[in-house]
Amino acid sequence: MRSMKLQFQGSSEATLKAILDLPDEGPPRTYALFAHCFTCTKDYKSIFNINKVLAQEGWGVMRFDFTGLGESGGAFSDTTFSSNVEDLVLASAYLAENHGAPAMLLGHSLGGAA
Repeated sequence: MRSMKLQFQGSSEATLKAILDLPDEGPPRTYALFAHCFTCTKDYKSIFNINKVLAQEGWGVMRFDFTGLGESGGAFSDTTFSSNVEDLVLASAYLAENHGAPAMLLGHSLGGAA
């Protein structure tokens, strides 16, 4: 798997950090977006492992840190469920505009609900 570091503007206008995991060779067949749990980050080991398997199957998968978590800017204490959903929508739009529209949304805990 090869990975690219990305960033985009989140719901609070803070910079959100992301990683796009890609197949070792060639372009991905399609894309997916992974939303992590309530206080996890994009670097949570299980997310990495899932993305690795998907990349081996030809997927490009973007994982990102919600506002105020991990490497992303902003204050986590200022976030709400609605702002997390907005971050997710903005992540999807960024992926679509710059690489390809996500065909699948994966989520863990809060990320699954969002």
